[in-house]
Amino acid sequence: MVSSCLRSLSKFTACAIVVLLSLSCFSFTTTEAYDALDPNGNITIKWDVITWTPDGYVAVVTMFNFQQYRRIQAPGWTLGWTWAKKEVIWSMVGAQTTEQGDCSRFKLNTPHCCKKDPTVVDLLPGTPYNQQIANCCKGGVLNPWVQDPATAVSAFQVSVGSSGTTNKTVRMPKNFTLKAPGPGYTCGPAKVGKPTKFFTADGRRTTQAMMTWNVTCQNWESRSLNHQVKG
Repeated sequence: MVSSCLRSLSKFTACAIVVLLSLSCFSFTTTEAYDALDPNGNITIKWDVITWTPDGYVAVVTMFNFQQYRRIQAPGWTLGWTWAKKEVIWSMVGAQTTEQGDCSRFKLNTPHCCKKDPTVVDLLPGTPYNQQIANCCKGGVLNPWVQDPATAVSAFQVSVGSSGTTNKTVRMPKNFTLKAPGPGYTCGPAKVGKPTKFFTADGRRTTQAMMTWNVTCQNWESRSLNHQVKG
């Protein structure tokens, strides 16, 4: 039942993701830096719950590089978090976890990842089309927003189970981490945001995410300099 549900969901999301991401780009404004180190630049992560499943939900996770000057270079970003309950990842599109973890309690369908603290990496260019969504599969490379907005966005789809199936029973992941070549990033807590709106495939109807969470991550050097200036 889980696998058939996910196949139908992938068809739905394939039509909506492009518009979803294009609209979500207008939900944020970049922060102007006042020196070459860009102390106010950040990586913003959006976690959009787009539909419910029998034991959880499907979400599109999108990263925007709102730094003025810093490019995330190969081997690219690594995103992590800690689940609030006993969630598992049934499947992913456009990214993968680095470890599966212990899934021995599942007898029929085996999840993609059962770790309490999964670590996710982008897929590489040339990934088969049926494993892609819009803005995925760049090997984790992200250009600055002011340089090229089209290549400053990275996204993947994740199907989460054992999580609750309503806005009241689902819990936000916590302890987000973002690693990349260089000093690294410090991420704040996930916060409830305004649900992302997007169009249906025929362009005649506007729908919106069931829930949207936002996370802001700032480069360690920028964060340190920003605190010094404010002090």
